[in-house]
Amino acid sequence: MKIFFIILAIAALVVSALFVTIRLTKNSANTNTTSTTTNTYTTTNQTTDSTVNTNTAAVQTITWMETADGWQASGTPSACPTVIQAPADLTTATSILYPGQTRGNDYKPHGGVRFDTNTTNEVSVHVPMSGDVVRGSRYLVDGEVQYMFDIITPCGLMVRLGHLRELSPTFAAIAQKFPAAVEGDSQTTRVDPPASVTAGDEVATKVGIIKGHNTFFDFGVYNVLVKNAASQNATYAATHDVTLAQHAICWFSLMSTTDKAIISKLPAADPTSGKKSDYCTPADLVY
Repeated sequence: MKIFFIILAIAALVVSALFVTIRLTKNSANTNTTSTTTNTYTTTNQTTDSTVNTNTAAVQTITWMETADGWQASGTPSACPTVIQAPADLTTATSILYPGQTRGNDYKPHGGVRFDTNTTNEVSVHVPMSGDVVRGSRYLVDGEVQYMFDIITPCGLMVRLGHLRELSPTFAAIAQKFPAAVEGDSQTTRVDPPASVTAGDEVATKVGIIKGHNTFFDFGVYNVLVKNAASQNATYAATHDVTLAQHAICWFSLMSTTDKAIISKLPAADPTSGKKSDYCTPADLVY
């Protein structure tokens, strides 16, 4: 009988050792994966499956991985639209910040919109495309709180909205989880789990710096799955950020014909770089 119990004990130890080995192997594999991944964001891609039932939506979970060489997706993204909503009413805009240019001492892959005749900083900013808020930041500029959000859409376009001064209740709730604002530190924080938002949802009610009535906001669009044409230049690729600058696109091309007409007639906001852009061409404003 003792021999029987000894055999059972040995068998239990062997099974336990095998289980630990399997767990360790899995953990090692995960460590190797994350060592080459800067950030991972899991979102849902919902599409209608007409082959089964027109009222049934097929939900696919996609993990967006920000790696040392750009972005990767774990699933198959949906097709991107050719037109998206403008992030604000452009009829009151006074000038446009072109994406893909140097402004001040820094290179800016994003563009933006200015409202120099607006002395209240009241501009309603909306979500241009439905997606998931995956990260953002809260920081100070000249002592004033500023907010920034990144929204990844089901097709692989990422929208960045920045220099937002006062937020809608939905986005204020998201920003409450960000670290306390620090002057000049706009480092992003993950939104976990990502917060689903819909095109047209209000993001902010005021923008820019209230002191001096500096009324503007940043707007950038990035195709996280495809590097842009500028990145094919070896010098550009070696000197520009791989996850933003090399994936940024000219968002003018995604605007409606009405908004393209408005943008084409507005002056460039930056006095030095003007309409110079590493992404935009005259064809992007054809309407």
